[in-house]
Amino acid sequence: MNKKRIFSGMQPSGKFHMGNYQVLNNWIKLQDEYQCVYSIVDWHALTSSYEDTSKIPERIEGIALDWLSAGLDAEKNIIFVQSHVKEHAELHLLLSMMTPLSWLERVPTYKDKLQQLGDMGKEINTYGFLGYPELQTADIILYKANAVPVAEDQLPHLELAREIVRRFANLYQPVFPEPQPILSPLLPGIDGRKMSKSYGNEIPYAAEPDELNARVRMMLTDPQRVKKTDAGNPDICTVYTFHKIFTEEYADIAGQCRSAGIGCVDCKKRLAGKMTTTLADVHGRRRKLADNPAKIKELLAFGAERARKIAAATMEEVRAVMNLS
Repeated sequence: MNKKRIFSGMQPSGKFHMGNYQVLNNWIKLQDEYQCVYSIVDWHALTSSYEDTSKIPERIEGIALDWLSAGLDAEKNIIFVQSHVKEHAELHLLLSMMTPLSWLERVPTYKDKLQQLGDMGKEINTYGFLGYPELQTADIILYKANAVPVAEDQLPHLELAREIVRRFANLYQPVFPEPQPILSPLLPGIDGRKMSKSYGNEIPYAAEPDELNARVRMMLTDPQRVKKTDAGNPDICTVYTFHKIFTEEYADIAGQCRSAGIGCVDCKKRLAGKMTTTLADVHGRRRKLADNPAKIKELLAFGAERARKIAAATMEEVRAVMNLS
């Protein structure tokens, strides 16, 4: 029986970070159940980092290293760089002709991120930034994906994709399935907000122990807990959120926090130790892969070749129903 298809992607706008740790683990679990298409979406990185593109090549390689060392299989999955498959741009252009501007303007993250990054001095009041959810739609439906592993904050983008699919079917003919979400939780940044390179609150996935320890020490804890003898509330503590993922005895940690049996400094040390141990094998595999950059390029080229075959067939169908062939 043919497997259903998944599409998902990540931006090379900085080092791959721990906010996406559970997303990546979910991808690895899904690779045996679905036909998975995973893209390093470099055009998306330009929507908020168009001024300096000099680091994009090394970041692409870094993300590929992280994915492969974590356990993504380049034979089971189609792993490629977005800009290596030009059909993404063609479909995005065609969709932009038929998508009402108001649909893009109402995406909740648009105005929020516009303001937040604007406050940081970034000029992102551009067509590319406004239209990036539509480019996401093109990425997904180009492969006729049935589902998308997605964090909760991306659900409005996926709903927009479904609306565009329905509008395309009404205007022309049904070509694309409506992609359904597979929810993947995100880990917060060290300041409690969404982890983001733009906010500077990330923990790099490939962080060596010294860097990892330093970032964990900076994590926000319960603001009401001033002294070690104060009882804490783990439910509002960023450190405890990570313990629930990396520490088997996290319930015991919560109990000690509430009874003041453990201080925040010791709690952070225990977390950093657990994270270091959990990621040791991944980091070891990553170092070995990093010694062979030619192999990474070869695997990405192999993935792009496979992706282009699917994308080309989809675009033939799209052009036909739009009377462009």
